[in-house]
Amino acid sequence: MTAPTPKHRALTPEELNQFGAEIDALRDRVRTDLGESDVRYIRGVMRLQRWMEVAGRAVLVASGWFPPLWLLGTLLLGLAKIIENMEVGHNIIHGQFDWTGDPRLQGKTYEWDIVGTADNWRKTHNFRHHTYTNIHGMDDDVGGYGVLRLFPEQKWHPANLFQPIYAVIFALLFQWGVAIQDLRVGRYFIGKMSGKALFRQAKPTLNKAGRQLVKDYVIFPLLAGPFFLPVFLGNLVANGIRNVWTYAIIFCGHFTDTVETFPRSVLKNETRAHWYLRQVRGSSNLRGGKILNLLSGNLSFQIEHHLFPDLPANRYVDIAPEIQEICKRYGQHYSNGSFTRQFSTVIWRIFRHSFPSQPRPSTEGLVLE
Repeated sequence: MTAPTPKHRALTPEELNQFGAEIDALRDRVRTDLGESDVRYIRGVMRLQRWMEVAGRAVLVASGWFPPLWLLGTLLLGLAKIIENMEVGHNIIHGQFDWTGDPRLQGKTYEWDIVGTADNWRKTHNFRHHTYTNIHGMDDDVGGYGVLRLFPEQKWHPANLFQPIYAVIFALLFQWGVAIQDLRVGRYFIGKMSGKALFRQAKPTLNKAGRQLVKDYVIFPLLAGPFFLPVFLGNLVANGIRNVWTYAIIFCGHFTDTVETFPRSVLKNETRAHWYLRQVRGSSNLRGGKILNLLSGNLSFQIEHHLFPDLPANRYVDIAPEIQEICKRYGQHYSNGSFTRQFSTVIWRIFRHSFPSQPRPSTEGLVLE
């Protein structure tokens, strides 16, 4: 782990156990309270998303007669794609609504509207990232998705000097980064994987990406007839809006100036309470309101999401004050800031670590021995 900052107090083993027990009790209380209101919420969001998508696509076609409508249609479609990815897809895939029994809300079968497959996301995100959060060599996210150097513990390469440019490209094409994250394409270029093996592993992703490309850039534009071009461009820009927004929200939750990273040694004899503490220290929240919560998939409460990834995200707004109070009592910094504040620190991190920097001193544990 990176050296504890003054914002965190090292816990004794007894305090750590108490810390974990309080969070467990909160989780159990919320789980027993789940019911119809949670189902109504997610179904309502899904209806909103569908109507926004229908309206966006209809307005894009109408923009062929009245071009100023193009901006409105593109924005509506972009917002629909954001909601589908963030509040619907991401949360359902986490299994947050498996308990309902509704086939449309099952995490193991839901497929979302991006080029990457939900199966790959379940592996790279649900399992790898949420199990090994911010552990170097275990969590691909903390390694900048293999694209960016975001922490001094990552090896510096002269190519990192250009990463502010890579970061912009990565934001615009974020869904593609998610799609290929588990393919580890770099192994092919260094001779550790054959082209045949890479193609076999990539086949599900290629099939999914092909369907997405045909849907957005062939079928819907062709249905618009003579207005093929404005619909094509509207879909292109809407996907870009979704990509950039998703990138910004995820980076604000994981790469602000307050997050900590950890060595593999923290896994030795790790308890549930250790894991909870690692989630708090490795995540950051965004301070906003209902619209931000909706459009971020409630990842504005990234700390709560990391603590309870399989609880319905609409519950995080009520859980957050209790988590903040628990953290305060145990001397743990609860990172919460405006979008402007948090994202500015992310940008600074991208620039700062494009240059050589030394790894910070590390400790081997999360508690006092």
